[in-house]
Formats: sequence, structure tokens, C-alpha cells
Amino acid sequence: MRIETFRAARSRHALEAVRDLLGDDAVVLRTRRVGDEVRVQATTTWELDAFQRKLRPAPLAGPRFGRPFRMVALVGPTGSGKTTTLAKLALGERAFGGGNVGVISLDTFRIGAVEQIQTYADLADFPLEVLSDVAEVPGALKRLKGCDTVLVDTPGRGPRESADEMSWRRILKLLRPEEVHLVLPAGLRAEVAAGLRQFYAPLAPTHLLLTKLDEVPWEEGVAELADGVGLPTRWVSDGQDVPADLHEAAGRLMRSLSHDRGPWLPARVEAS
Repeated sequence: MRIETFRAARSRHALEAVRDLLGDDAVVLRTRRVGDEVRVQATTTWELDAFQRKLRPAPLAGPRFGRPFRMVALVGPTGSGKTTTLAKLALGERAFGGGNVGVISLDTFRIGAVEQIQTYADLADFPLEVLSDVAEVPGALKRLKGCDTVLVDTPGRGPRESADEMSWRRILKLLRPEEVHLVLPAGLRAEVAAGLRQFYAPLAPTHLLLTKLDEVPWEEGVAELADGVGLPTRWVSDGQDVPADLHEAAGRLMRSLSHDRGPWLPARVEAS
């Protein structure tokens, strides 16, 4: 998405520059004063519409491969909040409408990982399967046949992981989830997010799931980060409250483009 920044001593002069460059379709996203100058960020209605189309996901995928349930996997680096986000998805009604949810954990590497998800499973009484070998997959799927949705938690690993630690990838490939959500903290630098997107490409991520929006001041740059990753985005997360801090993504990210002008997009730049 093309976003231009304009600087001038007065707002009027900055807005004139916006119109001169972007024309009648210009839309102001953010304005602020920095020292003696006014800075205006702007784009066009065409760019905003294109971003919203790219951002908005298709309806939630249904079961395939002869299974009675859909499967949604979360992948991403260490510290991105996958397990907490998975608990929000499993325990809340915003994601799957209160249907029966089961969980598969492939995270047998991190100390305390199984205990963490087991605590949520005990509190909410959802079935949990912990897998460390591909031979365990058929039995786990059979035991989860009463679920409507099965969520898959994976280890947080980065580009330097060892071959032994990548065994969970073979299990995930065998599970064949309908959707694979790449979970990234919203405060990542754009180039880091792009590198992680490339690293996880062999797992064929279908969606982006941004977490920790509450750690980004005014959520500035969050929409641009999502745009750079280039995946549709179904949910975002902004805190540790389970399950409340899970939200529909498209509207939230569109609002983040205009954080200093209220709850929706700013007005067009009118001709003077």
C-alpha cells in the first residue's frame, strides 16, 4: 500500500501538497506536529480499497480430507504468543461460534509448554492431544472425531532451528490443516516479518495473525506490517486476557491507519 508523507510549516500547505501529488482521491491518514513542521500521511481511496480486499479473508474453511472437523494450525517464532492465542480461539465464541474445539500440541520442546495448554484444557474441558511422532497421528485424530474444530499448537522456532527440532513439521504436514496462521507480534520490524514469512513458506501459511497490538503505541504501522506480509488476516490479539483479547482483524487494522482521527477512516482531502 502506497502511503506518502508530506511536511510543511502549516497544515494548509501540507494538504495542498497532498492534493497536488495524489489528486482528487487523496485520503489523509494521520496528521501531527513535530517541532516546527506539520507531517501528514496520506494515500488514495484506490489504495485503501485494494488493501482491504487483500486483508479480508474468505469464509472460515470447512472440513476436508474426509474428516468431521476443520483443522487450524498456528505457527510462528518464539515469543509471538501462539499458545495464549490458541487458548483465546479455543475458549471464546468469536472464532468458532461456541462449537466443540479440540487441541493438538506439537510443542514438546519448550519447558512448560504442555503444562500451559493442559491448564487451559482442564479449565475449559476441551480434549488435548500431545504428539511427538508421526505414528501417533491416526490415534489422535480418531479420539478427536467429536470436535467441530481442532487447533494445532506448534513450537516457536526460528531460522536457526536444528534438524532434530524440525520433526514437528513432518507431523504438521501429515495433519494437513485447512488453514495455517502465521502468528507474528505486531511490533516486528517490516524486514524481520518478511524474513519470517519466507522462513515459514514451506508450511504454506494461509493467513496472518498479529498479536500484542497493545504493545504498539497507537497501533501505528500495524496495518502497514500486515500489508507487507501479504496474507489475509482473520483475527488479531491485543492482550493477555483469555479469551477476551481476540478481535476481528479487518476492521481493527483499517482503524489503525487513522488512529489520531477517530474510529474510522479520515475524510477525503477536499478541493480548496
